[in-house]
Amino acid sequence: MSVNRTELVQAVAAKAGLSNTEADKALKAFQEVLVEQLSSGESVTIPGFLAVARAERSARTGINPQTGEKLEIPAGYRVKLTAGSALKRAVQG
Repeated sequence: MSVNRTELVQAVAAKAGLSNTEADKALKAFQEVLVEQLSSGESVTIPGFLAVARAERSARTGINPQTGEKLEIPAGYRVKLTAGSALKRAVQG
């Protein structure tokens, strides 16, 4: 089961003693900061919880699964997420 944005906003609001509107603004601000930092090549780290970084992906040759034709996939970037120790412990139970 997963949590959608509305449910996440409500949960954050309840935990932080905020209104849903305030929690939604905080979540939007967090998203904007994350996007800005990653776009500029910076990483975002919340110690013990999560590290998010932009990683380079080199050019490579791929294969079209429908035709078997080889195609060149250009170099680009991907997002790398690393779970912190507290998050790993929480997942383990």
